Amino acid sequence: MTVCGGTRGWARAWSAFARTVPSAQAIARGHALRPAFPASPRFFTDRGYALKKLDREASRAPDGRPRIALLHGRPGMGTSTLAVHWGCRSAHRYPDGRLYVDLQGSSAGSALDANSALRSLLWQLGVPEAEIPPAADARIALYRQLVAQQRLLIVLDHAHSAAQVQPLLTSAPGVFVLVVADGPLAGLDAVPVAVGPLTDRYALRLLTDVAGREAVTGARAELPALLTRCGGSPFALRAAAPRLAAPPGSTLREETPVPDPSGPGSGSDPRPGSSSATDPVRAAAEAGYRLLSPQAARLYRLMSLRPWPAFSPGTAASALGNETQGSEDAPGADESAATGLIEELTAAHLLEHVGVGRYRYRPAVRAHAEALAVREDGLGTCAAAVSRVVQGYLHQALRAAHAALPESWRVPSLPEELASAPLAPGVERADAVAQLTAELGNLVQALYAAEEFGDHSTVVLLGQAMWPLQLKAGRHDEVLPALRLAARTADTHLPGSRAAGALHAQVAHSLTELGRFEEAETAARAAADREAAAGHIRGHASAIEFLGLLRLRQWRFAEAYDCFTQAMHRYADIDPESAEAADLPRARALLTRHQGRALRGIGHRTDAQQRLHEALSFFETAGEAYNTARTLTDLAETLLDAGDTQAALPLIDRAMAALADEGAEYHLVYLRSLRQSCLSPEPPGPPSGPQ
Repeated sequence: MTVCGGTRGWARAWSAFARTVPSAQAIARGHALRPAFPASPRFFTDRGYALKKLDREASRAPDGRPRIALLHGRPGMGTSTLAVHWGCRSAHRYPDGRLYVDLQGSSAGSALDANSALRSLLWQLGVPEAEIPPAADARIALYRQLVAQQRLLIVLDHAHSAAQVQPLLTSAPGVFVLVVADGPLAGLDAVPVAVGPLTDRYALRLLTDVAGREAVTGARAELPALLTRCGGSPFALRAAAPRLAAPPGSTLREETPVPDPSGPGSGSDPRPGSSSATDPVRAAAEAGYRLLSPQAARLYRLMSLRPWPAFSPGTAASALGNETQGSEDAPGADESAATGLIEELTAAHLLEHVGVGRYRYRPAVRAHAEALAVREDGLGTCAAAVSRVVQGYLHQALRAAHAALPESWRVPSLPEELASAPLAPGVERADAVAQLTAELGNLVQALYAAEEFGDHSTVVLLGQAMWPLQLKAGRHDEVLPALRLAARTADTHLPGSRAAGALHAQVAHSLTELGRFEEAETAARAAADREAAAGHIRGHASAIEFLGLLRLRQWRFAEAYDCFTQAMHRYADIDPESAEAADLPRARALLTRHQGRALRGIGHRTDAQQRLHEALSFFETAGEAYNTARTLTDLAETLLDAGDTQAALPLIDRAMAALADEGAEYHLVYLRSLRQSCLSPEPPGPPSGPQ
């Protein structure tokens, strides 16, 4: 019988190690729930029929069928508010918690993929970021194990399709999944709950609750037209309330008639069924827009041109730029000024908060703003605004990547304007990784925007700047589609460049971590081919090294050792006087470490320890905390193979201390499990942790 790389011993050892990995139940016990459920609005009216349908589905006796309901209605009809309100008033039904994920499904291009949604759900269930499995199948399995015995409400807001939702469903008897969408989702087997407009009676009640009875009484003459314009939309009614409550003579009380959808500058989509006259959300947006200051109106238009997941005032300032366009009404703005403009837009219900210092559009409001931008600013100004935002994200990514991995040749060089001040003083490596992680969705969107604009160099640079997100944050599933696009762009538009090989290597790394070994091998060989064609010996050797790392993960240790030896021989071809030679000592130390890992897998422990100590000496002398910790981990694993837990434990502790300031939580998780294995009577298995 041949198992686990060829020996029964490895199989027994690996089984012992696997028993030390926390189970789903252990995770549930060891980590507190992190609720992210939104607050219900203070004022809510009507929807009695919908609430009763949800109550019936939630309270029916368990019969093996999953509890799933689909709330659907046109944008602005309050489907999300209804889901949150029902969840808050039914909190007693779900003592184990209520989870919420915004699936961002206004379009296929902006919709959150199921694997990213699973990351959010697992995090809310208490699983630390770095303990979330990278592969989709593993995430689904862990998610379903964690919820199997719990009483939970899970709201999946702004769903785009049944395919997006399906991996997030569960048959657990205590779980109620509430899906919210703009319309019925074909293929989703759920109790349908249609949400239409409020009647005038309830619309007037909501308006009175929000604006106050005195304001509504004083505006009695305006009410019929206002109710018609709002069309029973709770969003439109709430947006109209501040104008109704404004004092007489205020500009907020100025009449803002619904424009002719075919008229110039209306901002309306002239297609049938899409005009402000038939869309209360657009009508509300138009009414709010007409009362904005010129600069706030300009920001409203220019930030809408891409579906940024959540932007900051600094990004908004980038969109405005510094040019005046020959008008005093269009000056640039610094971050402080942009903050004031955003507050104006938020007060007008044209933007919404999504966290501290973060904002976004409702999809229908963004569509209104985007149409206005094209009509009022022109394609040239729109393109320039998007380019400024993309360049802002690129500069932010490059600065953070350099701060996170200053020694890595894979991070592209800083432009001259950034080299003098890479990041604000005092920003540590961990802070830089956290910054990249926080902006990940925007960086991916910026890469897609650059690709659409034909800005090929920016596509490539953004892809390369994501390397710390792979190496230290383990965000492989989220960066992989963008990296593949960047690699294709480099192949097509920058043939023969070193960037092409580097990006294929990044793709190979993420595919390896995701356990997609066949695809990873194709990418690693593509990286080697591109680097060889570019005459980049350093990159070619590194690509061969990536292939060896893949072999380690496949437990093909002799082949891995051959790859590392071949890469070492390639380094001998580098001219000692060339620029590439400066990095050779570090490159050889990395290969020496990997040779030690392969020798350990083969069973040559003495030789393995010798190579690992050689690598450790270099990294400690060079002050590389990250690779020092990784090599200490390898040495500890080798000692555990021999059953020497007393010698392994201090090495693990040293490695954990070194990684504490690196933002490498992804690797700390593995070290914690390895430390726990020191209490096991049997040693762990061969190298299989993060590379």
